[in-house]
Amino acid sequence: MSKKYIGAVAGLAAASLLVAACSSSSSSSSESAAPAASTPASAAASAAPADSAMAASGKACVILPDAASSARWETADRPFLEQAFQAAGVEYDIQNANGDKAKFQTIADGMLAGGCGVLAIVNLDSDTGAAVIQKATAAGVPVIDYDRLTLGGGAQYYVSFDNVAVGTAIGEGLLKCLSDQGVTSGPVALLNGSPTDNNATLFKQGYEKALTDAGFTVQADQSVPDWDNTKAGTIFEQMYTENKGDFVAVAAANDGLGGAVIAVLDRNGQAGKIPVSGQDATDEGLQRVLLGTQCVTVYKAVKKEADAASQLMIDLLNGDQAAADALATGSVTDTQTNAEVPSVLLEPQPIYADSVKDVIADGFTTADKICTTDELKAACAKYGVQ
Repeated sequence: MSKKYIGAVAGLAAASLLVAACSSSSSSSSESAAPAASTPASAAASAAPADSAMAASGKACVILPDAASSARWETADRPFLEQAFQAAGVEYDIQNANGDKAKFQTIADGMLAGGCGVLAIVNLDSDTGAAVIQKATAAGVPVIDYDRLTLGGGAQYYVSFDNVAVGTAIGEGLLKCLSDQGVTSGPVALLNGSPTDNNATLFKQGYEKALTDAGFTVQADQSVPDWDNTKAGTIFEQMYTENKGDFVAVAAANDGLGGAVIAVLDRNGQAGKIPVSGQDATDEGLQRVLLGTQCVTVYKAVKKEADAASQLMIDLLNGDQAAADALATGSVTDTQTNAEVPSVLLEPQPIYADSVKDVIADGFTTADKICTTDELKAACAKYGVQ
């Protein structure tokens, strides 16, 4: 991560009385996935007035994707965004599509008709996201891709984590746990996120490379539609049965999928014996890490991500294009259009049992939410979670 950028953002945040985010390196990274089928919104973007962002005014609008695939959207992103908008005295509208693509479109239409001055979206897939970006751009409303890049969408900015690095942290976390067990080779299973989510592709790129470079072989490899945890349980049950449980580790792309894997392993008497990964540092994921049934989760400081996105939105609502551009010192390549998207990319942190306390110290969750049973209270005391 760029130390220079961290200092620059901190200074800007102090001046605006909001905490902005730290960024990764200012060098470009490639965000790739299977091409979306929809018509790119780039034509609409080029047709929009060049000063549309400068002229923006009205509400800060945010569309979140769901509340089922990960608890973070409602328990972390929403309150952090609300706090930032309230502190700035900005009128805002935050809604959740609850995994429904038609509802996502309907919410966007309502926001654009209701005085939205800048829009941030977490797409459900690139097709849906691109259609929304096209409408917003045609209306002169700047769009920020939040957490997930919309391939072919043409958003003005992208705020997320370095998602290949997130995947690498997952893979390296598993390697650490395997090394602790004295395991240096063997078959692994990959349980990936939704095939329509570009982030899932990048996560897999990171953890698959980390594991195969270290000499492990991929024995089973499946994606989970819509990050659905119930489907994940069914898919992994089939993977486990077909391979007679012959895995030395399972790379699960987030804590929800990791929980589904661990439930299957538990029924087969192997929970805690086969290292399983996760991501998002959910309360349930942190609990499993403390208890030893989950090897690692990856903490993404959502407050920094929310603060960066909200600051971009506030700057655009205030017509301060220069301040917005100053935040986005990195870029990613939209592999469908080859356009460089100005970006804020943050650094993930792998979390093991002895670093769960770091997540608590950062204010992401509380010990009261984690240390809920006698067994967990004992683990919390052991690892300094308080």
